[in-house]
Amino acid sequence: MRRLILLWFAFVLAATPCAYAEPPELALAGVYEEGVALDDYWVSEKLDGVRAYWDGERFWSRGGNEYRAPQWFTDGFPDMPMDGELWMGRGRFAELSGAVRRLDPVDGSWRQVRFMVFDLPEVERPFSERVRMMESVLMPSPSPFLAMVAQRRATNHDKLMAALDKVVSDGGEGLMLRRGASFHSVGRSDDLLKVKRYDDAEAVVVAHLPGSGKYRGMMGSIRVERDDGRRFSLGTGFSDEQRRKPPPVGATITYKYYGYTSTGLPRFASFMRVRNDEPGAP
Repeated sequence: MRRLILLWFAFVLAATPCAYAEPPELALAGVYEEGVALDDYWVSEKLDGVRAYWDGERFWSRGGNEYRAPQWFTDGFPDMPMDGELWMGRGRFAELSGAVRRLDPVDGSWRQVRFMVFDLPEVERPFSERVRMMESVLMPSPSPFLAMVAQRRATNHDKLMAALDKVVSDGGEGLMLRRGASFHSVGRSDDLLKVKRYDDAEAVVVAHLPGSGKYRGMMGSIRVERDDGRRFSLGTGFSDEQRRKPPPVGATITYKYYGYTSTGLPRFASFMRVRNDEPGAP
């Protein structure tokens, strides 16, 4: 009986996400607008991956849960904290998310993942110096599953927009700007800016609305609620499969939009994806 109890506890522990004492303290991005002086900024691609914090031993999610990477995946990783994205490549977010949030990691899936590092959060030096340090530590990389996100100096708005259009045409999501003189800070500031042709935000699904016409018998739109309590509907951006199996009520989704209406609601809002990147999420 004692052996059965111990085996049961071992099973429960293996199936339960490991929680950090508290979520890692991360820098968050503001939104770039024309007119920002770009002289002291670095520019990099905004990867459509899963944000992950390497504490020197394990990966943690934004919510403070552990991504259970196989041991072989992190062999050779530096023991210094690194901020970055778990990434499979452009346009593969859904596949990536499904792989890294599993509590029982699948080797075949993780062999397609790379940890792309864009900052060293505990190095108390300006970002320009942290770039040089990342280059010295990660180029060449001590692991085939570890790489540095390429950083280059920003120049002017027109060249930035041309670079953005090139990344988007190649299947990328956008660009990121980081102020060279900035020290690592927690929360949102102008030291870190995302550059996209559209804005994006998150909301919680509160209802499914039925479709009509060619969508009869499927979901026509979803009703979502923002953090401020305001609600609106999203009826575009869904595949037929997603209309047959829509994001469940209570799920957090990401939507894109183009500014705001006169009433303060997002203009031309459309569905992007379910934000189910926490370990153990269905």
